[in-house]
Amino acid sequence: MKGVAFHRRADLWHRVAELGRAAREEVSAERELPDSLPFRSWLYPAKGGGRTIPIFKVLLSNVCNGHCLYCANRGGRDCPRYSLKPEEMARAFLQALQAGLVEGIFLSSSIVDDPTRTMERLVATAEIIRHRYGFRGYLHLKIMPGAEDAVIERAVELADRVSINLEAPGRERLRRICPEKDFDGIIGHMRKMGQLIRRGKGRAKAQTTQFVLGASGESDREFLHLMPFLYRDLGLRRCYFEAFRPVPGTPLEDRPAEDPLRQRRLYQASFLIRDYGFSPEELPVDERGNLLRDVDPKLAWAMGHPEFFPVEVNRAEPEELLRVPGFGPRTVSKILSLRSKGRIRWDDLKGLRIQLRRAAPFILADGKSHDLSSTQVHRPR
Repeated sequence: MKGVAFHRRADLWHRVAELGRAAREEVSAERELPDSLPFRSWLYPAKGGGRTIPIFKVLLSNVCNGHCLYCANRGGRDCPRYSLKPEEMARAFLQALQAGLVEGIFLSSSIVDDPTRTMERLVATAEIIRHRYGFRGYLHLKIMPGAEDAVIERAVELADRVSINLEAPGRERLRRICPEKDFDGIIGHMRKMGQLIRRGKGRAKAQTTQFVLGASGESDREFLHLMPFLYRDLGLRRCYFEAFRPVPGTPLEDRPAEDPLRQRRLYQASFLIRDYGFSPEELPVDERGNLLRDVDPKLAWAMGHPEFFPVEVNRAEPEELLRVPGFGPRTVSKILSLRSKGRIRWDDLKGLRIQLRRAAPFILADGKSHDLSSTQVHRPR
């Protein structure tokens, strides 16, 4: 009897490991796991609150009836297929939680049969975790495109964060790589979730989305022009970007991998639009509509607008300070607090632990510029 139980447990964790690998392509676990939990693919180091939070990140199933051209789990591709029942997923998470290996869970799935039934299984897992096991920590649920409103509403009630992947920046781009997905339908889901979140209809406080870069032949400009709508109209917390990498056995296996630097530049640009007051039209792009690779977009804008600089830190509006390379919202908040106590001089700025060397060519302090080449400057920790 003990042998049967052992094999069942081993089979469970084998499937968890495989579905962790299916959820993401790279293993990011840094900690050694006990022998009872020998697989690491499900351990994901999320960033939040200034620290790394270990998350249990697994697909409920990688059996898929969709045919996204880039996806390793697309229907018809020759690869091992695994599934977990809601009770099994919840039990595996509880074991990892009790072992002190994780603090939260991110649940997603391929669309096994239809979106609503797949979403119902994700919600059933969340209900077990919340109500049977009493877990009150972080829970993120992926929303299946095409799922019915009622099950999406239940997901918003249970999860701390929800997300649905747009994958591409427009209808035609999405149709090229995900022929079964409806761009307008996904936007409709986002709008519905945003309304529920704003009304406080559940635990969820935020929603996000993800894009695949380079799979549909899109330009950065297309993403940039979509972002204000996503952030301001739909209330998304963040857009995530994943540089395309070819997967053997998919229709795009011969397409070259996308430059990871493009991913970094789009993240930087998205933050400028979300947090810094930049419009898409202000961010410099090349003749193909792509952000410059050799310089970050904020510095590129600053170098192209010498008439805007230097900015006097004692008089500038917060919106002007946010345009200075090296200054972010926290730095601007520090400067505003400091100048409320008196006039700011260079020595005052050096004690703030900000990226002063980067900002120095673009600012004045008490009417003076400063050469930092021979000066000790505090770096942010």
